[in-house]
Amino acid sequence: MERYDIAVIGAGPAGVSAAITATIRNKSVVLIGSPKISDKVRKAHRIDNYPGLPAATGEQFADALKAHLDSLNIGITEKRVSAVYAMGSFFSLQADEDMIEANAVILATGVTAGKPLPGEDKFLGRGVSYCATCDARLYAGRPVAVIGYNAESVKEAEFLSEIVSEVEYFPMTGSAPEERGNLKVIREIPRGITGGLKASAVATDAGEHPCDCVFVLRDAVAPDKLVPGLKTEGAHVVVDISMKTNLPGLFACGDIAGKPYQYIKAAGQGNIAALSAVEYLDNNKKG
Repeated sequence: MERYDIAVIGAGPAGVSAAITATIRNKSVVLIGSPKISDKVRKAHRIDNYPGLPAATGEQFADALKAHLDSLNIGITEKRVSAVYAMGSFFSLQADEDMIEANAVILATGVTAGKPLPGEDKFLGRGVSYCATCDARLYAGRPVAVIGYNAESVKEAEFLSEIVSEVEYFPMTGSAPEERGNLKVIREIPRGITGGLKASAVATDAGEHPCDCVFVLRDAVAPDKLVPGLKTEGAHVVVDISMKTNLPGLFACGDIAGKPYQYIKAAGQGNIAALSAVEYLDNNKKG
């Protein structure tokens, strides 16, 4: 398995900036995110405070970021990272069905919207999963629930229906799969996840829906769930001025590192995070 020098998770301004700087500093980089750069960026009406791009639309800004990546032959790996494990001298990333290894990691995933459902944290790893591709086989022939917060979760539910006995899909947005066979759409709002030693049902105002696993599929996993042992304050990762976290070799930048939520600030922090990661790697080589 190839091991990269640096894995950058997130392809917004912070992640793009980090990937560019790390590449210029001659490190091997894997940039994981959306090939569109960032839906949040593309939907911006107008950006007035980014130097060199006055009054740029979100589309123009995103296209400029992508063009810069292309000029350096930096590709974007379109995968959803559901876990990052510190393995001592390197990190292992669960990215869909694949594992990616890197000697350092830069988190640039933005801020996760919304609070966890009651019971979600309690049962994580015990009947609550954030990755259908990773854990589907564990529940072959058994009933599961999917709480879907994005369009991608529809595809995940359809994939699950090929393996498990029944899928009950709870749409949290306008996207929902077509009902067929063992795939049902439940148009009730989940109020929590219940169970004893493990999760056993999704609770709504109408009652409980029994299942053996609840797949909670959002655009991003909360940082403290993504990286075991990572120090956070609310929705933000705790970093120092060098973008270092409490875990050696792990850095964070952009919105995930705190306010203000500004593209120019995110790009600057991405640059700092990359330089700090490069220094970390170089110091390890000397040691």
